[in-house]
Amino acid sequence: MTVARIRPGPAYGNVRAPPSKSYTHRALAMAHLSRKRFRVLRPLDSDDTRATATSIARLGTPVVRRPGAWTVSPSNRPRPPRPVLLPCRESGTTLRFIAALAAVSDRAAILSGTGRLAERPIDALLEALGQLGARCRHLRRHGLPVEVRGPIRGGKVVLDASQSSQFASALLLVLPTLEDGSTIRLAGNVVSEPYIEATLAVLASLGFRIVRTQGGFKIPGGQRTRASEFSVPGDASSASYLWAAAAVSGGEVRVRGLSLRWPQADLASLDLLEVNGANVARRSDGAVVRAGRRRPFRVDLTDAPDLYPLAGVLAATTPGTSRIVGAEHVALKESDRKTETARLVQGLGAKVTISREGLVIEGTGRPRALRRVDLHDHRLVMSAAVGALAADGVSEIGEATAVRKSYPGFWEAYGELTGGERP
Repeated sequence: MTVARIRPGPAYGNVRAPPSKSYTHRALAMAHLSRKRFRVLRPLDSDDTRATATSIARLGTPVVRRPGAWTVSPSNRPRPPRPVLLPCRESGTTLRFIAALAAVSDRAAILSGTGRLAERPIDALLEALGQLGARCRHLRRHGLPVEVRGPIRGGKVVLDASQSSQFASALLLVLPTLEDGSTIRLAGNVVSEPYIEATLAVLASLGFRIVRTQGGFKIPGGQRTRASEFSVPGDASSASYLWAAAAVSGGEVRVRGLSLRWPQADLASLDLLEVNGANVARRSDGAVVRAGRRRPFRVDLTDAPDLYPLAGVLAATTPGTSRIVGAEHVALKESDRKTETARLVQGLGAKVTISREGLVIEGTGRPRALRRVDLHDHRLVMSAAVGALAADGVSEIGEATAVRKSYPGFWEAYGELTGGERP
């Protein structure tokens, strides 16, 4: 167990955003589907993206990882007839994307995972792949491992998108490369739509054509990319913790290296920080956040669920009543983030009421020091580190190494802004 000891104080400085985890996953998927040598420039090297790289290598396109660029090239080695084992670790994105990639082939693939991944939704995607000709089954009654065997063919598919946007993204990445055209109709209340927009942005940048329809998409088949590389943009999700550190601690932080032209759900953090009273200056390459007079807020996080714990910390450290609504699917993430956010809020000395709609938080102007060495969810760890800057004493937070899942350089950037030591 690695524990971070954090002293309260202001965050000041100028840092560069790390590469986007979401876009790295998408770039790796399209590199695999390109069936040629393809470079992913400035990828995020994290536990989750390595899981995707490992899986596409086992599907036949090895990844050579070097600083600043990962090269993906198809292998000419014959494939053995036995099922290919695809370890997705704890990455939900890997699980969903790789399930669709595996369904392109007639070779059986067995997808496994660790931690809470077996509890995360996958059935709606498996059902959709089944509509296109895949044979999918749980090797136990439910959860992981699952077996997927294609080949899928283009066609009509109805997809329940109420639990994860990654189901739609997985299909959108794969279907244009099939011989026949397809249509997708999205059913249910679609969640996390900005992530679907991110997928469409990657496809458009690589020359793919997707036609929006009422309630879904029409996807011409037989498409191939002429591009041979993709440059991963900076990550607004990781930047949100650094911006929030300034707002919570009374400091000022600039995060650069973010192109605002790429859709990112967690750019909504800037709007949230403004509503909470921070001064936000958007720049062509990112944004500067300066602390202001804190105000309670109400926020709907249906489209930006990863901000849930951070929004909880903002509410807990703001005097007055704040409300977080929407994003019920956060209970299905690496942890039950709704319940765990409530616990984190209480640890800071705020009061919280849990309802079906979300959380009602009575914040405090004098947050308590945290003693939370039991945290294992990367987004809770980073959110706790933000809240600790406003506490009344030294906080202890663990598992500090959990940040490797999405932002391996978090503690280094955090230390630059706060003067603290890396755990």
